[in-house]
Amino acid sequence: MKPTFKKIIILILQWEARIILKKYKPKVIAITGSVGKTTTKDALYAVLSKFYYVRKSEKSHNSQIGLLLTILGCPNGWNDPVIWFENILKGLKLIFIKGSYPEFLVLEVGASKSGDIVKILKWLKTDIVILTAIGLVPAHIEFFGSYEKVLIEKAELVKSLKDGGLLFLNNDNVDVLKYINRKDVRRISFGVSEDADFRASNKNIFYNNTKDHQSVPVGISFKVNYEGNCLPVILEGIFGDNNVYGALVSIAVAKELGLDILQALSALRSYDAPPGRMRILQGVNGSFIIDDSYNSSPKALESALQTFAEISGTKRKIAILGDMLELGKHTNDAHFAIGNIIPNTTDMLITVGLRAKVISGASLDAGMNKENINHFNNTIQAGEFIKNNIKQGDMVLIKGSQAMRMEKIVEMIMMYPEYKDQVLVRQEKEWLEKI
Repeated sequence: MKPTFKKIIILILQWEARIILKKYKPKVIAITGSVGKTTTKDALYAVLSKFYYVRKSEKSHNSQIGLLLTILGCPNGWNDPVIWFENILKGLKLIFIKGSYPEFLVLEVGASKSGDIVKILKWLKTDIVILTAIGLVPAHIEFFGSYEKVLIEKAELVKSLKDGGLLFLNNDNVDVLKYINRKDVRRISFGVSEDADFRASNKNIFYNNTKDHQSVPVGISFKVNYEGNCLPVILEGIFGDNNVYGALVSIAVAKELGLDILQALSALRSYDAPPGRMRILQGVNGSFIIDDSYNSSPKALESALQTFAEISGTKRKIAILGDMLELGKHTNDAHFAIGNIIPNTTDMLITVGLRAKVISGASLDAGMNKENINHFNNTIQAGEFIKNNIKQGDMVLIKGSQAMRMEKIVEMIMMYPEYKDQVLVRQEKEWLEKI
């Protein structure tokens, strides 16, 4: 889409969105952070949709134009002017003809540079804001300049809260608190720290046995502690701290809205978690894949590797890691730091891309056997290698930044590639046409 055309479209859709929000008065929930936005959004949608008519941001449409499309209930027109014209007409129809509209909107709010969220504040007012984790070297830091500027930008979203609104804060990521000055909103904390209002404890991976007595990880469980209550939470088919945090804050929101917590827990048990975020898939030759191919940043990758290390019952743990992009001056140090923890989490390492080669070198220096380290320039080469070397009982973790297209490796070794449209990220025509 050409810049001028895009600006015109945004102005029109923004005008329509403001009128629609004023007319239909949905409760608006906005989620931001540098890690875990989409998992939180999807977990919260799973819970709230048990009780209300809810709409969420599709996939990771978290830019300003993505938020506008969510409010209007329209698809991304990409470079097709006909679709954009149809979107504008749909907005006008909602304005001039009373129609059915969601009671709740669950919006994922991203920021790739300073000022992105400030633009949204001009037209968006929220009832609930959720701040997820923010890593010390967060995604897109190259375009912010510093960790502090990322914190400032994310904290801007709190200004969108209406008087008396609810602010849910990740209690394990307190640096952002110094940039939040609102006294007229209610704060609720969530996390694993003892003083969190909603605390997760006793996190475990649970397993099933296959016909040949192989122990297969199938999900995670934990306990949620709040107001003297302690309830079990079970999440099937997914792993990782991000999913724990997403479920935890969803329970917190349900409680604050006065919803039935047992129904909320039931909704979370097997909800349709987003593709490419620590989802387990069957692989070829009796292997298993932890598909975390959506994106990568230092905090998210370290968390994924820690979860990987906790899994038991596998023959080999194979990590296939692509470049972490948009880290600017932190690029080399961030990749080197990951390499240092590889020997304690992984049996075999495969790296993809120029930057990820630093991970290979650092893992070798940290004591990993050279025979268990392989590096490739692109995903196709790496995919062919692992496809020819994967064995029964192997567990493969696949992760890298979006531009690395690590989902191509997942497709090459997944048991049922015919279902890729349902389970893999970036299967839209526009993505598939890219190299």
